[in-house]
Amino acid sequence: MKSVAELAAEQAAFWNGPGGQGWLAAYRRIQRSLVDINQAVLTLADARPSERLIDVGCGTGDTTAALAAAVGESGHVLGLDISEPLIEAARANAAANSSFVVGDATTHPFEAGAFDLVFSRFGVMFFGEPVVAFRNLHRALKPSGRLAFVCWRTPQENPWGLAPVRAAAPFLPPLPRPGPEDPGQYSFGDRARVERILGEAGFAALSLKSLDVPIFMGKDVAEVVANADRFGPLARAFAEATPEAADKARAAIAEALAPHAKPKGVTLPGACWLVSAKPS
Repeated sequence: MKSVAELAAEQAAFWNGPGGQGWLAAYRRIQRSLVDINQAVLTLADARPSERLIDVGCGTGDTTAALAAAVGESGHVLGLDISEPLIEAARANAAANSSFVVGDATTHPFEAGAFDLVFSRFGVMFFGEPVVAFRNLHRALKPSGRLAFVCWRTPQENPWGLAPVRAAAPFLPPLPRPGPEDPGQYSFGDRARVERILGEAGFAALSLKSLDVPIFMGKDVAEVVANADRFGPLARAFAEATPEAADKARAAIAEALAPHAKPKGVTLPGACWLVSAKPS
């Protein structure tokens, strides 16, 4: 079993290496796939003029920019991410009332009691020590502050992610199986686990609401297949596979996704939690 330090180091290495580069390469497709989710979580956050906010796992800063527009010139948004490549991209287009820092929400020295809102779009699932991280974010909030984030539910509820993996699995080296407390894309899928983590971190008035949306995967099956070995859960398995096995895996993915190809692209169902809470 890996230690917390090892898990945190793995996440930092991934997002400062292939994860960050893969995200940048797939930026346009990812942004298109998240349009409905962005709208839902930004509505949940309800950022207001003059507020001070933290955008956890801000990536290239598109949610930071939306939040900065909402708080106006008298407000400010701090974007935090462990990925230097993503923060570098965010800084290149930063609004005047936003700033960015490379850091870990678990250990970053936020100003205590200074922020009105902690926000995240798919950033909190990668915490190596989620209770410690949320305690640190709790400490940064004003007593009147609030928490709002979106995270994926279980893999079984997200066919957009599961279908390619299942199709390719017979032909590729086995993917590592994360433990129930390990960080990862679907690590907040269990409602009870999310409630436990936030409760232990000092949050109350918890709300988890289901958000079900279609996820755009590519303009056609060929594009989805071409990207399968570049970014996402299959990238490592493809890198370790023989050319013959990789070709068979791509063919299997194409066959699995063919029924979902429409004139506007390939889409499959996606499932998230919209989570809100307040400091207790």
